[in-house]
Amino acid sequence: MKGTIVMSKATTRPYSDTRLAKFLEKRILELKPRKTQSQISSEAGFAQHNMLSNLKSGLNRLPLDRVPALAEALEADPAYVFRLALQQGWETTELAISKIFGTIVSENETAWLEEIRDASGHTDPSLTMRSRAALRAIFGK
Repeated sequence: MKGTIVMSKATTRPYSDTRLAKFLEKRILELKPRKTQSQISSEAGFAQHNMLSNLKSGLNRLPLDRVPALAEALEADPAYVFRLALQQGWETTELAISKIFGTIVSENETAWLEEIRDASGHTDPSLTMRSRAALRAIFGK
């Protein structure tokens, strides 16, 4: 039709395919027996309760200053949520943080690293093809 503008999903929901949007959908569902989405939104300090819906659907990206409160409300690791938020189009910020602080590591990832250190006798093992294959096999890859 003349004068009709068709907007793609990417235009209307630019963050819908991000890991954060997928994580939010999954985590909110996991918490559903204990918390409503509205409760999570309140605990995260969002003045507008639809903000969590907008983040989950990919309409908005998560402001980085909101990460700690949202992570706490979701009972999730803040470093993990922060890393997911950075992947929503904060490339220059992510690059600066990586240059200053290195790789952002969650508590679970830290536990894996500590176990690798213990298992290797703190010998700083290199990642060989065999060890990479073994690790990937754990995750079915």
